Amino acid sequence: MPITRKQKETILEKLQGILSSAPSTVFVNFHGLTVRDAMEIRKELKANDVGYTVAKKTLIKKALEGAQAKGDIPALDGEVAIAYPRSAGAVDTTAPARNMYTFQKKFDGRMGILGGIFEGEFLNRERMLEIATIPSQTVLRGMFANVINSPIQRLVIALGAIAEKK
Repeated sequence: MPITRKQKETILEKLQGILSSAPSTVFVNFHGLTVRDAMEIRKELKANDVGYTVAKKTLIKKALEGAQAKGDIPALDGEVAIAYPRSAGAVDTTAPARNMYTFQKKFDGRMGILGGIFEGEFLNRERMLEIATIPSQTVLRGMFANVINSPIQRLVIALGAIAEKK
């Protein structure tokens, strides 16, 4: 059943709202996913506070034309969905890209990142994949604490070795 003009306007308003308020957005191509796969994706994204919306490409392109992002809109081939932080004040702006990258690896060939918007700029697939591989803030904090703790640990080991010799 075709979508009515009123429904298209509603979807377009939703997309424009997402694009104007989300600090980062990831465009995802999906093809050949089962309903179970799609439900699993939505469930995990919701648990990670990431929104996921599927819309017609013409509506997405129309919403992107009104977006205040710099650069060129990446090619949106195939069936397209948008992943974005659900809360407007999201701290972890890389979460949508990281989550979609995880699903890209899991559903090899059936899902892929096409590009996105990050810090007010359209990014192509390669740049979004670079962002997707950045660890989460929690992991980064753990890595930083480990780096700070490493010299202290080495000092204790060296002092322990000296104490054993004496």
